[in-house]
Amino acid sequence: MKVKTRDRILDTSLTLFNVVGEPNVTTLLISDEMEISPGNLYYHFKSKGDIVGELFGRYEAELLDLLEVPSDVDISLEQLGIFLHLTFEAIARYRFLYQDLVNVLSRYDTLQKRFRAILKLKRRAFLTLCGSLRQQDVMAIDDHELDALCEQLTLTLSYWVSFELLSHLNNKDNVDLGRGVFQMINLITPYLTEDTAEQARLMAEDYL
Repeated sequence: MKVKTRDRILDTSLTLFNVVGEPNVTTLLISDEMEISPGNLYYHFKSKGDIVGELFGRYEAELLDLLEVPSDVDISLEQLGIFLHLTFEAIARYRFLYQDLVNVLSRYDTLQKRFRAILKLKRRAFLTLCGSLRQQDVMAIDDHELDALCEQLTLTLSYWVSFELLSHLNNKDNVDLGRGVFQMINLITPYLTEDTAEQARLMAEDYL
């Protein structure tokens, strides 16, 4: 099945943004990479900002789907690990947003409110997930510690890709999602009961 030009533009732009960095990519570079005329590109997108906005919409849809955690969920450690991995995968697919987050959002101010909403959803999801573990008596944590832990989990999830990219500046495709999951499980482990903590440590090792 032939891919539509509009979708090809988005896919090519996403690859270039991730590899080169969004500020370094022009519409001319995108059209050259695709071997189409700039006029053909402008027929579908009037500016690079329109392309960024469309890609952000895709990212937003993926994250919203993952982060809508039911308030009455009973989650297992294995399910938590899968949730973390899938969320990291979605962020890594649109990692250009996180490579220079403040700069990108300052230039596309219409995205700022939407990104802040995603941050709030990340934190709320972690409150729900950790609350489920506490409700099942496998996590011993008070409300103050829970708030601090979920803040740290949100921070780690949001900036892990940037940390990985800084560690591999010569190879921006080398984003180790497994290490991110490992780190986040280890943030939770100290609050787990003894048997569950051992299970968490073994599970975390599987992501390395």
